[in-house]
Amino acid sequence: MNQQSSRIVQESFTSLPAADVIAHAKRFFTQRTGVYAAFLEKEGPGHAVFRGQGGEELVIGVADAPGGTRVTGSTYLFDQQIARFLTSLAPYEAPEPDETPALDAADDLAALPAGGAP
Repeated sequence: MNQQSSRIVQESFTSLPAADVIAHAKRFFTQRTGVYAAFLEKEGPGHAVFRGQGGEELVIGVADAPGGTRVTGSTYLFDQQIARFLTSLAPYEAPEPDETPALDAADDLAALPAGGAP
C-alpha cells in the first residue's frame, strides 16, 4: 500500500459503542470552522457522510468488534482531520483471550500410546 492510500483510508478501534462514535463524529466534524468545516450529508446506523470544502467527501464507518467498535475513516483531502478524530476516541482495550489452554500438536502426540494409534 503506498503512502497516499494509507492516508485515504484510516482505521482504529475504540471501546465506545458504534452509535456514540457516529454522534461524536457529527459533533467533531461539523463544529470546525474555516476550510476544515464539514457538513453532515447522510447517515445511517453504521456510517456518516460529510461534505467539506470543494465538495470533498469524508466518510466515517463503524462496525462491532470484540470489546468495542472498529472505526474506519475515508477521505482524500481531510486525512489529518480523520487522524485527529480517531485519536480523540476513547482508547480500545482488547478483550482478554479465552483462559482455556489449547493443546498443541506436540501435546496431542505425547498423549498417544506407543505405536501412534489411539
